[in-house]
Amino acid sequence: MSLIHRYRSNGFNIVLDINSGSVHLVDDVTYEVLPLLEEGADTEQIISRLSAKFSPDEISTSVSECEELKRQGMLFTEDIYRDAIDAFTDARKTVVKALCLHIAHDCNLACRYCFAEEGEYHGRRALMSFETGKKALDFLIASSGNRTNLEVDFFGGEPLMNWEVVKQLVAYGRSREEECHKKFRFTLTTNGVLMNDEVMEFCNREMGNVVLSIDGRKEVHDMMRPFRKGAGSYDLIVPKFKKFAESRNQDKYYVRGTYTHFNTDFAADVLHLADLGFKQISVEPVVAPKDEQYALTEEDVPILFEQYDLLAKEMIRREKEGNGFNFFHFMIDLTGGPCVYKRLSGCGSGTEYLAVTPWGDLYPCHQFVGEEEFLLGNVDEGITHPEICEKFGRCNVYAKPECRDCFARFYCSGGCAANASHFTGDITGNYKIGCELQRKRVECAIMIKAALAD
Repeated sequence: MSLIHRYRSNGFNIVLDINSGSVHLVDDVTYEVLPLLEEGADTEQIISRLSAKFSPDEISTSVSECEELKRQGMLFTEDIYRDAIDAFTDARKTVVKALCLHIAHDCNLACRYCFAEEGEYHGRRALMSFETGKKALDFLIASSGNRTNLEVDFFGGEPLMNWEVVKQLVAYGRSREEECHKKFRFTLTTNGVLMNDEVMEFCNREMGNVVLSIDGRKEVHDMMRPFRKGAGSYDLIVPKFKKFAESRNQDKYYVRGTYTHFNTDFAADVLHLADLGFKQISVEPVVAPKDEQYALTEEDVPILFEQYDLLAKEMIRREKEGNGFNFFHFMIDLTGGPCVYKRLSGCGSGTEYLAVTPWGDLYPCHQFVGEEEFLLGNVDEGITHPEICEKFGRCNVYAKPECRDCFARFYCSGGCAANASHFTGDITGNYKIGCELQRKRVECAIMIKAALAD
């Protein structure tokens, strides 16, 4: 099990000390010395093995510097959590702090890759009533313990198809904040078809974040996100999204797209969105069954790696020219980052974060909705299957065999439980392509930090 991860990117020799999170930019000598030090070789052995490349003085100096970093706890740091994870998990009592409200199991688009089956989620079309939503917010308040800050995501389908109930629920949540000593942060995900000035004004007043669904270039977006009769939606939504992003001063929103086997040159879609003026961008890989034509394949992975490299270099260039933008998967905090629990256990699905269907059923997250084996309970009775929550509570980077020795485990926190379940039949499994892309994104993100600090 290696304690460091070395790689070369964009002219940098980068070394990540996995367990401390320390990042080092090193010269060619140290890049070659480090793996030998980790093997346990002493200075004379390293000089013998690298004498054809470097002088004894260069090697000795490098070894001394590495040993000093080790003494400072910045190199070859041991994993202090691996043997303590069970006790750590048992000691931490979780409360529900966020709900994904499926305000509408219906949609006015027919996106080809939609895991929600045009909003139906393996079931029937339905809109959440105010009464059911009210019970959901009451459940969240009651289940949140002493936690003050709570989050409610309005999701679908398409939430704007049930806009009046969205507004009613926001008003109800606000009405309960003072008496319950809570503070709601509301968010919304929308395809923009029904967006108008009234929606924008309300969102700017009440929504902490808004996700705007768009896949990038017009030809890509219209192919994957058409109306049910086949017409594209790009020309309708782009002017609205641009206006909305500007109305929020290019903050507290992001445009969110999906790339597929049909546009493995996805960097062009990210840059297209940046060229439209958007500053907060996320374009993410589709997760789909292998038999779908648009599903990503292992053969796509090297191409996708090249695209991430291309995108990273272009982002550096634009940032240095004063025209930068944020790309969600390259946003990484090397100084603090999430708390230890989040680094080990991820998003909190099934424990801290739950999804609510239009009729009030509770599931671990939006991607499990409709899968009856993951039904947790409902807003009337609460959690009636705590054993499922307990299983999710024990899902962490050490419960996943392929995560234990992965250098990126503290950045992805074990990845998506739903993807793992859908591809391996177990939430402690791993979606292989997703893991490969995650590791590449972490490498690019660290490289960008290095380049901008250089």
